[in-house]
Amino acid sequence: MLYIARSIIVPVVFAIIFAIVLHPVVNFFVEKKLNRVLAISITLFLSILIIAAFGALFISQAVRFSESLPALADKITLIFNQTITWASGYFDINAQKIHEWFTNTKETVISTGNASMGKTLVSAGNLVVVLFLVPVYIFMLLYYHPILIEFIHRFFSASNQNQVSKIVTQTKTVIQRYLIGLVIEAAIIAILNTVALLILGIQYALLLGVMGALLNVIPYIGGFIGVLLFILVALVTKSPIYILYVIAIYSTIQFVDNHYIVPKIVASKVKINALFAIVVVIAGNALWGIPGMFLSIPLLAIVKLICDNIEPLKPWGFLLGDTMPPLIKIKPIRLKRTKNKPV
Repeated sequence: MLYIARSIIVPVVFAIIFAIVLHPVVNFFVEKKLNRVLAISITLFLSILIIAAFGALFISQAVRFSESLPALADKITLIFNQTITWASGYFDINAQKIHEWFTNTKETVISTGNASMGKTLVSAGNLVVVLFLVPVYIFMLLYYHPILIEFIHRFFSASNQNQVSKIVTQTKTVIQRYLIGLVIEAAIIAILNTVALLILGIQYALLLGVMGALLNVIPYIGGFIGVLLFILVALVTKSPIYILYVIAIYSTIQFVDNHYIVPKIVASKVKINALFAIVVVIAGNALWGIPGMFLSIPLLAIVKLICDNIEPLKPWGFLLGDTMPPLIKIKPIRLKRTKNKPV
């Protein structure tokens, strides 16, 4: 059901996440005595403007990168041929068979890519529709926010309204802080990646830096793919020694991210169990593709935060986290020796 309805669910989920992030900005304008509709419109306009400026810069870098793809492909082929020649001499392998396998594989990939071109164009058309629908969903969610909150309250009896208000307020605040922290973390990582790659003199530093920051949202898998991209571009545009430089700098940035940025900005309260993180990323990819991979961790974090703030669900929140319980120390049992009584 989730797979079939992904074209409907994915835009709505993106809209919910954006609406949660933008809600404090709307409240700021409302507190300045602006009409709610005008406040939402200004917030959406500024957000779209920022995303459009960022997107234009990103696309320009991507176009430059695509123009140099043939040269990069030739350089990769040259490096691959040199590696085959070295390996065939060192390990006594027939180089001709490896070259034939590589040629056949390359032709298969190209033919598969041409066959999927039509699907890509259809997906691009769907993307345009989604890009139009998401702002509409965000506007509606922000405008009908009071109705949604009242809807939650009406699920419970009048005697529990104070507790419901407390739980809703706490959960909403923590989710907002987490998602805003996630955006700030991605921006910081993008800047650190870009600056580091510029210092090394690696081409397409901005494009790679931003892609690395976006992939960083996907735990474990995203970081691995990100460093592979950096290594690949460094290998074909620089000398092999730059691979070590890239690994060293990437490891340093990851250390800073895990030990300083995440605890201070994203919030130390949201710690996701590595097992569940990997499972939901794979499940998200199976259900909704690449968007599902990016949405899986924020959705899992939201579920954990809700569980942490609702008493009956706290055991589930604990299970999703990575806080280890204290070890139970069992005192050794000492057997008392009984003396044999004389007969």
